Amino acid sequence: MTNDKENYDLIVVGAGPAGLTAGIFGARSGLKTLVLDKGICGGLTNEATLIDNYPGFRRIGGMELIEKIKAQTADYAEIQELEGVVTIEAPEHVETMRVVTEKGEYRTSAIILATGTKKRKLGVKGEAEFLGRGISYCATCDGYFFRNKAVMVVGGGDSAVRGALYLQNIGAEVSLIHRREELRAEQYLQTALKEAGIHIFWNSILKEIRGEKVVRSVLLHDKARDSEEEVPVEGVFIYVGEDPANSLALQLHLMLDANGYISTDRGQRTSRTGIYAAGDVTGGVRQIVVACAEGAVAASSAYDDLVG
Repeated sequence: MTNDKENYDLIVVGAGPAGLTAGIFGARSGLKTLVLDKGICGGLTNEATLIDNYPGFRRIGGMELIEKIKAQTADYAEIQELEGVVTIEAPEHVETMRVVTEKGEYRTSAIILATGTKKRKLGVKGEAEFLGRGISYCATCDGYFFRNKAVMVVGGGDSAVRGALYLQNIGAEVSLIHRREELRAEQYLQTALKEAGIHIFWNSILKEIRGEKVVRSVLLHDKARDSEEEVPVEGVFIYVGEDPANSLALQLHLMLDANGYISTDRGQRTSRTGIYAAGDVTGGVRQIVVACAEGAVAASSAYDDLVG
């Protein structure tokens, strides 16, 4: 629709599954579309060692799936990686919005926020101090450096169990700590964990991460026994959930739910005209297939609202 280099009909912020799919549907509908991401395409999907619930692929790695989606998106839309959005100027009753990035600025008639989520921190002593020196939030990213070393995985959901299994598979000596009596992970993952013989510290809380230049041990608190134990480890992998990456939504004063996720209608429209949201940043069922669907819906709604 528009030919100016810095003017777009649709700008998608975030190049995970939702953002990339929005790019496909936006551009294919005839909208000049730009997809921006502060990092590389994929977001947290790149950390998935194995995806086995995405239709059409019985088993596929996260990075491989993203490369396939990215290649398809690039056939239609412009993608700019390593270009984070700093601010969005969207005055009320003004049709054109201004998107300012770390490298430049663009104007657009519609914006889709597909900014996803960010890893939640434990907030314990030693976590910040030893980040990158024994502390990690991604087993597939950093696990290689901990082969033949004792590591502890913190968490009880799917990501934590997948991380523990991956680390053991590459040769680490793995234990897992969970604050409850039962894991939240899917049953088949719990079965795999049990079959792998990975030790679990039940009803326990990691209170402190200790070391000198690198991690050497963790201090655990057993809630049932009300006792503490220092366990020697050289690595700690933290999987205690995610928070919405909602800084731009806050800046735009969008309506959020009680947990900070962006509220949308069934068309992925937010509380501001011309601004849509899709994927994990909207909460709900945070799965890749859902993110892709929401990206498609958001782009279709943007087209309908712009073109009629």
